[in-house]
Amino acid sequence: MLEEKQIEQLLLDNQILTENEIKKSKSEASAQNKPWKEYLHKEKIINEEALFDLYAKSLQVPFVNLENVTIRKDILNLIPETIAETHKVIAFDQNDLEIKIASLDPSDLEIFDFIKKKTGKTVKIYLTTPVMLQEALKQYHKGLKATVDEITHEEKDEEGASEKGVLKKLARDLPVIRIVDTILEYAIFEDASDIHIEPTEKEIIVRYRIDGVLRDAMTLPKQIHSGIVARIKILSNLKLDEHRLPQDGRFKIKNKEYNVSFRVSIIPVFDGEKIVLRLLDETSQILTLEQLGFLPNPLKIIKNAIKKPHGMILVTGPTGSGKTTTLYTIMNMLNSPKVNISTIEDPIEYRMIRINQTQVNPKIGLTFAHGLRALLRQDPNIIMIGEIRDNETAEIGVHSAMTGHLVLSTLHTNDAVSAIPRLTEMNIPPFLIASTTNLIMAQRLVRKICIHCIESYELTKTNVKRLEEQLDFENILEVLERENAIDSAKTITPLLFYRGHGCKECNHEGYKGRIGIYEMMAVDKEVANLIINKANPEKLEEQAKKQGMITMIQDGFIKAKNGITTIEEVLRVTKE
Repeated sequence: MLEEKQIEQLLLDNQILTENEIKKSKSEASAQNKPWKEYLHKEKIINEEALFDLYAKSLQVPFVNLENVTIRKDILNLIPETIAETHKVIAFDQNDLEIKIASLDPSDLEIFDFIKKKTGKTVKIYLTTPVMLQEALKQYHKGLKATVDEITHEEKDEEGASEKGVLKKLARDLPVIRIVDTILEYAIFEDASDIHIEPTEKEIIVRYRIDGVLRDAMTLPKQIHSGIVARIKILSNLKLDEHRLPQDGRFKIKNKEYNVSFRVSIIPVFDGEKIVLRLLDETSQILTLEQLGFLPNPLKIIKNAIKKPHGMILVTGPTGSGKTTTLYTIMNMLNSPKVNISTIEDPIEYRMIRINQTQVNPKIGLTFAHGLRALLRQDPNIIMIGEIRDNETAEIGVHSAMTGHLVLSTLHTNDAVSAIPRLTEMNIPPFLIASTTNLIMAQRLVRKICIHCIESYELTKTNVKRLEEQLDFENILEVLERENAIDSAKTITPLLFYRGHGCKECNHEGYKGRIGIYEMMAVDKEVANLIINKANPEKLEEQAKKQGMITMIQDGFIKAKNGITTIEEVLRVTKE
């Protein structure tokens, strides 16, 4: 939308109104309690089309009138509907060499580059009006309605045929393929980690998890649900006519732009079958520990721990907190021709060169414990266990660490200290935990502030008071001072923090991307003695803090003070 200042400048530059006439028209619009733009149109001074035509000339791009233009279906679908809606663009014509795109923002180079890569054609950009674009975008829904009618009609025609045969035909139907491709492609384009396709009584809701938060992406008619499910089942090589039992599978999409593996889970729910797809980008490079967000002191602790030839390194946190990524990064650092690294995982998320990765398969008896026993006969130096879930796996893991192997694994606990009682609950004797554990780290993922719309603000006394009610803020300030994030803990205000005000780059969320916040408990002699003497978690945490352990919330506040994330985001992921 054009802002008032831009409209004013266009009217002046094109000598349509003088400064005095502009002032007069504004006061008259105000007297009539109408927006100035609406007043200009009503008084026939200038309409929206003429205004945007002038704007197009000022930007040196052509203007296109999309009113009453029927766009061919094959051209319209060159840009997925959700991308067109989000970026306010539409393809309206093409030839062998170029594709013509109408847009409200000719400076949105990222989307034009995406269209160029997708179509392999030169992109010619046109400016149009918001009203015209909105009307043109409705043609997607007309196309979708026709698609739904077509699918429904075909289902009726196939009455009497076997269910499997009907579903196979549905899944290979071009409209269904196009709908599924749009859902997958947009998820890749938006860097989603998961896609949720959820049937309700009257419609299908599609949601994407972006930067750890679920967002509604689109709503589809219920009639096409069976077609979408069948298409995804065929891609994943699952049973088409099984609707009562959960099914798991996977498939891959590979082209010049991306190589993404999809892990598929389908379960029966009240209104049909719900599908969740986990996206794993196989082209993504393994990050360094610094890129994952480790601060200098914790970085030294972890580097010292992985230098040890044997023992156990545990990473704890809930599902989706980046534990596997941390372990893969550590394995990448340790990976050399001099060592044999073997893993047992469920599932194998990323393929790593020169690392022997085994996928568990409980259906045939290949559990973590069974696979781990087999790995120990493979002469490993380093073993990575995807997750310690049961007593048997814990016992074998601890004994492996004791007999000269470096063991990396994960546990589901809320903080680092809680890993000790969890292992004790799995019948591991305290003296074994104390003698084999080198390091326990806990982590969460926080969203990063969007670099395109970051702004600073002062933490007021009211803000400080609220924080003091929720946590030990004085202690956090002391840690911030110790880590050189602030000059003095005594000077509470003014204290600068940061946030994103929201822009087009981050879909007006204020956040783009994620980074880890961590706490790290190194098991030294003092901590080991406390474990042997069955000290409670509070005493263990107290001792770890004496060593200089930075808790997750403190680590988060350091990153918030450095403009990486926000206080609100740190509190969101650390509150229990």
